[in-house]
Amino acid sequence: MTAPLKYSAEVSAARAAGQPVVALESTIITHGMPYPQNVETAELVEADIRSGGAVPATIAIMAGQIHIGLEPDDLQTLAQAKDVAKLSRADLAFALAAGQTGATTVAATMICAHLAGIKVFATGGIGGVHRGADLSFDISADLAELAQTPVTVVAAGAKAILDLPKTMEVLETSGVPVIAYRQDVLPAFWSRTSDLPAPLRADSAAEIAASHRMRGRLGLPGGQLIANPIPAESEIPASVLRPHIEQALSEAAAHGIAAKAVTPFLLQRIFELTDGASLTANIALVRNNARLAAQIAKALVLASSADSV
Repeated sequence: MTAPLKYSAEVSAARAAGQPVVALESTIITHGMPYPQNVETAELVEADIRSGGAVPATIAIMAGQIHIGLEPDDLQTLAQAKDVAKLSRADLAFALAAGQTGATTVAATMICAHLAGIKVFATGGIGGVHRGADLSFDISADLAELAQTPVTVVAAGAKAILDLPKTMEVLETSGVPVIAYRQDVLPAFWSRTSDLPAPLRADSAAEIAASHRMRGRLGLPGGQLIANPIPAESEIPASVLRPHIEQALSEAAAHGIAAKAVTPFLLQRIFELTDGASLTANIALVRNNARLAAQIAKALVLASSADSV
């Protein structure tokens, strides 16, 4: 038996022609912002990938199938759907078997992208170790997925609401390469820099593609995380964000919010506390990541083509 994959017409044509493809998650559509702004943002990100010479493949679970690329009608349906499940590795198979509608997190998108033969995935920020995880054990499945699924993930670092040093420790222990793009410190989602030095640095998409290919040649499991800083004109300095993050964390604890509900709550409160600036920055960084992911996907196709000559 094979996985229930359903390719969009655009992605099917790209596969047949050997064109570069970039995976996109769908939780930003269902859980990230309201309709119709979610559709507008999804269309902008897909357009950025096309402008970069690659084909976008937004991934979602609908009617018992893994959609690899969404047709316009499917995007509209997903964007307006209610009570959409937020799927990770633990519940992906159950949702498919039950015929549920589900949006894919970073972990689930990586799984589906790999099933479809897609090597590069653009997202906003990955999940990680939550503050207070020494008591709650709240650690995102994204980290374990990066350690086992061979997809290059382009993100603006881990979400700034997390415990970034502990997130990096888990990634290091799991053998996940964390590569900062064109700088020597790690970005922190809405902010270009953090207090954490970058373990690795790459200055071109070709370098990142070469690293991806070498991991395959060595038989190493897992993917690599590309930490791509938000454009300078769009960032919110960490000093500005810090008090808002602390307030949102305090409110989450006071309300007993836990598990999968934590991140959506925190992002919504920070949106409110920054008068919407965090969402504007989020859109900018996702688009920036999509553009870099398109370059990496093109570099992988070029390198593969050179091998076959």
